[in-house]
Amino acid sequence: MTVALTVLTTTDSAAKAQELARGAVEARLAACAQISGPVTSVYRWRNAVETEEEWQVLFKTTEARYEALEAHLLARHDYDTPEIVATPAVRVSAAYLEWIEAETTVAP
Repeated sequence: MTVALTVLTTTDSAAKAQELARGAVEARLAACAQISGPVTSVYRWRNAVETEEEWQVLFKTTEARYEALEAHLLARHDYDTPEIVATPAVRVSAAYLEWIEAETTVAP
């Protein structure tokens, strides 16, 4: 059975968010990606508390495509330690799950 995931990352500009989103969808690593922002992120980095404006990108993919999506994001992300968090979708409509699977399947 196909397991759907939502995968979250953040970046420091709308343009970078769009590049990450488009690249993943074009490579069939995600069926779609939604960009939200700006959001304010507060975090500890190198012994200091930082506050920055970021854009969130939420990818819809399958568990089978997660490793390839993560590798894609790591290769294209300019953060030293980018946020990449995958959450399984507990319930997904059958038609939407079928669409995600179809859009992330690489033709032989």
